Amino acid sequence: MGGHIVLGYDGSDFSMQALDWALDEAELRNLPLLVAHAWQWPYGEADEEAKSHLRKAAEHVVWHGADCARHTSADVKAETDLYEGPAAERLIELSRDAELVVVGSRGLGALPRAVVGSVADRTALYAACPVIVVRGPGPLPLAPSPGPVVVADPEPGAAVLEFAGQEALLRQVGLAAQSDLTEWSARHPGVRIEPAGHAPATLMVVRRATAAHDGLARHLLQHAPCPVAVVGAGTAAGH
Repeated sequence: MGGHIVLGYDGSDFSMQALDWALDEAELRNLPLLVAHAWQWPYGEADEEAKSHLRKAAEHVVWHGADCARHTSADVKAETDLYEGPAAERLIELSRDAELVVVGSRGLGALPRAVVGSVADRTALYAACPVIVVRGPGPLPLAPSPGPVVVADPEPGAAVLEFAGQEALLRQVGLAAQSDLTEWSARHPGVRIEPAGHAPATLMVVRRATAAHDGLARHLLQHAPCPVAVVGAGTAAGH
């Protein structure tokens, strides 16, 4: 199934927030949703009968996610992907054929003090497509007065700007950036440009980690007050 939204889902409150956002993306983009769940036997060697109980629990989790999606939106086709192995590795694999991956900031396996879990962190930094890590308080993704999509990079690449602009258009909100968008906005007259810091962000967009920008992406994943999109760098803005 190509051209779809992938949701990393484990039944936690964080993944329920991610489900809401992923459904919104699927509806806005008119794409199907793939609800993905990974499980692992954590106790060393075991026979298949012992592992079958954990597998059945995992089947219930992914079924529940898809069922919630189908009942929430009649317009979105929801399929499932159940995988035995590391969750981040499966989401990275699925990202190769996806338009977007959506994950919660952390899941059931994260440490209680963790702000962002290892699955979300690794997926965001190594996926082949844009990844949205859903952070911040509910309700998500809609707010009474939604703020702009904010480009967090001082010198964003073309891919970052294209993704941020598309999100702004889909959500009918403004686009804000630290850099000068005069040249870019002239080629995209449908996107409303707003000053940075004018209103709380609906979504923050940052380039995928490089040696120079690894700190910025990780900082936003840990501390941003709203969902964060991590996007491949592409070329420099305006080039």
